[in-house]
Amino acid sequence: MDTQAIRAQMPVLVAGHVPRNVHTFKFNIFDGQPKVSTLGFHIDPRPFEGKVIADTGDAIVVKTGRTEFAVLDRALLTEVPGEGTKVQVQPYARRRFDGLRADTPEERTEYTADGTPYKVQTHILGSAPAKLPIPQPRCPELQDLINQLEQLPAPDGFRHITHLLVDAGAQDFSIVDPLPDDIIKTPPSISFTVATAKFQGQVIVLYERADDLYAIELKRDGELVERIDQVFFDSLGETLEQLIDDGSWRRIRVQYLSGSKPTRH
Repeated sequence: MDTQAIRAQMPVLVAGHVPRNVHTFKFNIFDGQPKVSTLGFHIDPRPFEGKVIADTGDAIVVKTGRTEFAVLDRALLTEVPGEGTKVQVQPYARRRFDGLRADTPEERTEYTADGTPYKVQTHILGSAPAKLPIPQPRCPELQDLINQLEQLPAPDGFRHITHLLVDAGAQDFSIVDPLPDDIIKTPPSISFTVATAKFQGQVIVLYERADDLYAIELKRDGELVERIDQVFFDSLGETLEQLIDDGSWRRIRVQYLSGSKPTRH
């Protein structure tokens, strides 16, 4: 989608859809690129509802408020609604392994002086963690691997590597957590299953002590399909993306609202 072209077309496209006494309007473009707040943080858009007012062939324009509009890249839509259709739109948002949005505030229990429990929610601006659903290991090298997967960026620069794993449907996590004397004989590792258009099966990320590098194995039904050796820590995201990320996470989910139907022209 040519965003410069659509910006130039917007005054014509929204004409007739804003009150006559209004001379300004707002619109957001959803083209698969990360959204950034005024403070410079990456943000995850919320779902919204609206009515389709235009289809340019490259973009769908949805009226979401009195003078507010959304422009959707047509190529990314899961459904292409007709003009006049009321829809719910869900742009991509980073998620955690429990299915919640990654920007969901962290909740913990605190206690008053007399022992009465109360809930506290904490949210750090710009933070959207996706912590691995595994216990804290004893092996320092395995702890380093966990931190790297949770904190290092994926190649798109928006997600962390663990968000990439969430989007690949990663589940059934297990670890190999050896004692220091067994680290070469039994390499520390994290394994999980994924299901994408690129690969369905088990993924194992191993730490190779002799080289101080990682290896990544793909297995299906217990059989080794592929192994990538000599993976540096800062190449983990790029290598995993090449192996298991099919890009479907960029799709914009569109759902017709109950009782509404596409308008035929």
